[in-house]
Amino acid sequence: MDIANSFLVGIDVGTSGCKIALFTPDGDILFQGTTRYPTHYPQPGSVEQNPGDWWKAVCDGLRQMFHRTGIHPAHIKGIGVDGMSGAAVPVDRQGRALRNAMIWLDRRTVRQCETIAERIGAERLFAVSGNPISPSYVTGKVLWIKENEPDIYSRTEKVLQCNGYIVYKLTGRYSLDVSQGNGFHAFNIETLAWDETLCERMGIAPELLPPIYRCSDVVGEVTLAAAAETGLAAGTPVVAGGLDAACAALGAGAVLPGEVQEQGGQAGGMSIVMDRPVKNDKLILSGYVLPDRWILQGGTVGGGSLNWLKREFAGDAQDDFFAAANEAASRIRPGSEGLLFLPYMAGERSPIWDPHARGVFLGLSFETTKGHMIRAIMEGCAMALRHNLVTAEASGVPVNALHSVGGAANSTLWTQIKADVTGKTFKIPSSDSAAALGAAILAGIGSGVYKNGEDAVARTVRMQREQTPIADNERIYRDVFELYLECYERLKDLFQGWVGDAYESSGAACAECNPGGGRCGSVSSAA
Repeated sequence: MDIANSFLVGIDVGTSGCKIALFTPDGDILFQGTTRYPTHYPQPGSVEQNPGDWWKAVCDGLRQMFHRTGIHPAHIKGIGVDGMSGAAVPVDRQGRALRNAMIWLDRRTVRQCETIAERIGAERLFAVSGNPISPSYVTGKVLWIKENEPDIYSRTEKVLQCNGYIVYKLTGRYSLDVSQGNGFHAFNIETLAWDETLCERMGIAPELLPPIYRCSDVVGEVTLAAAAETGLAAGTPVVAGGLDAACAALGAGAVLPGEVQEQGGQAGGMSIVMDRPVKNDKLILSGYVLPDRWILQGGTVGGGSLNWLKREFAGDAQDDFFAAANEAASRIRPGSEGLLFLPYMAGERSPIWDPHARGVFLGLSFETTKGHMIRAIMEGCAMALRHNLVTAEASGVPVNALHSVGGAANSTLWTQIKADVTGKTFKIPSSDSAAALGAAILAGIGSGVYKNGEDAVARTVRMQREQTPIADNERIYRDVFELYLECYERLKDLFQGWVGDAYESSGAACAECNPGGGRCGSVSSAA
């Protein structure tokens, strides 16, 4: 193989847009571009996207890539696709989408989830899938279509997820990768295979389930039709790809058990690599993109709190807000001199799964400055991360170094606060396209560019800095964390009464506080 003329493409199908990235085998990025697409809200609680918009974004992005780089299509050795979880795409025998995809934000299937749990038992569903039944997953969406759109259900050949749909458009072959299998509660999280008996008991025809692939398996090659639309060379290998969070973990270099990918953005989260499936109903379990691995995930909404502060209070200083925010917060001592922030600005996801929770500043006084509030926000988000980590550790899951990606990772101060709060070392990769890089790595493994995941990460992932906990700060934050937990416990009943039915009926709960799956607005699991 001529490595000098070998390139890998990562396609990242996200909630707001599709990113196309082109990498060398050594992980150098030659191109990245994002194409946005709309989200539709046909009625309260219904959130959809048009799979045709995903495909158009892929085609437009690839053609822009070729135009900008001049790379010959024949020099692309493999393509990997990652995508958001929980998007249900029913397709007919010709692979055409029969309706808009109900994405993870959609929560119209509460009744179907309750019915399944009553009929089969939440404990049984959790035992097989490792996850509670919830509208954010695919299972309830399939049953909703069966009950409300029987004509579409009768014409459905397969139910795909978003990356599986793009893989089909590229290759003409159906697939489900093991990291996206947890979208279906008939997917056995331990064996990574279908439980067809459970599928039938839920009322879903087993033949609707696509064939399962390991994430680096080559599903097929780019067809002549897809080549004409994208500019790719016909015959280019396409691998199954994976869940966006799982691909981001790989692209951040988290491959060994105990290594963690931490996402610091509007919807923050963490993914812990494990060598066995550990079920915890307060977290999210899925297969990993590498063989014999799983990931335990948690998600928070607090990362957007600084954006809220910027939007509402920065005024004319919008452009340099984050630099000024870091400078102001750095002048405040750890613990924010008595100011505590609960980062539940849109409810909260794991591990509390409380759509009624709200953001709280505790300890405001006339001495409180902007710097205090900024640092308290940073510390509150770090507390939410620690809450997820200790929840995982309580299940016997080891947590070692955290590999941090996302906008917050650019702040040395914020990363240090997270290290001090969690007591863990943080490593920050140089690439800001971790999910797309992870998808491209899978393509490289499948096409023979890399021997395995460890080989790929050694060649492609480079750390720009490492930050370790400061002992004195750790001691301060132990006490702050206990207060953080107590504050929520004392307020949760008040949140329920204050927010209550008005918030629940607005449909905003899952749409804001549950981007990774889990229990928001869902029936209870085998807690």
